[in-house]
Amino acid sequence: MSVRPILTAPDPRLKAVSTDVGAVDDEIRRLIDDMADSMYAADGIGLAAVQIGVPKRVIVMDLDQKSGKKNPRAFVNPKIVWASEETATFEEGCLSVPEIWESVDRPARIKCEYLDRDGKAQLLEADGLLATCLQHEMDHLEGVLFIDHISKLKRSMALRKLSKAKRLKETG
Repeated sequence: MSVRPILTAPDPRLKAVSTDVGAVDDEIRRLIDDMADSMYAADGIGLAAVQIGVPKRVIVMDLDQKSGKKNPRAFVNPKIVWASEETATFEEGCLSVPEIWESVDRPARIKCEYLDRDGKAQLLEADGLLATCLQHEMDHLEGVLFIDHISKLKRSMALRKLSKAKRLKETG
């Protein structure tokens, strides 16, 4: 298990559409472990494989880690099979868009099919932060960042702020 670097916008690899995983094998389980380590190291609650440069349909999440507990979950080939018409608004942030927080509207409730870490098919009904986080991470699998859901003006301001922060970091 190892911590891998997390790509940040506007890295073009974040726009890649991820491919399905054929089988949940030891290689995928190692990827899941590395993703969890990387997510914890960055103090995040969710991470898609594409964010560490691996365009496969794999997500890890741990909503409990903010309270000091560890309860990582893996979602392989996740697919939303139902979404409510009712929406919910959460202020979202992203490890690939550091220090930017914006309100995003998404379906309030979803049903998601996926394979777990053992390759077993699962169906999850989610609402609240879990539904929002799943949708946020699943967007990454399609090459979509949360800032793609906000106004063009707010998005350009966020990207300018990111570029400036990157330049400052690189010049020391």
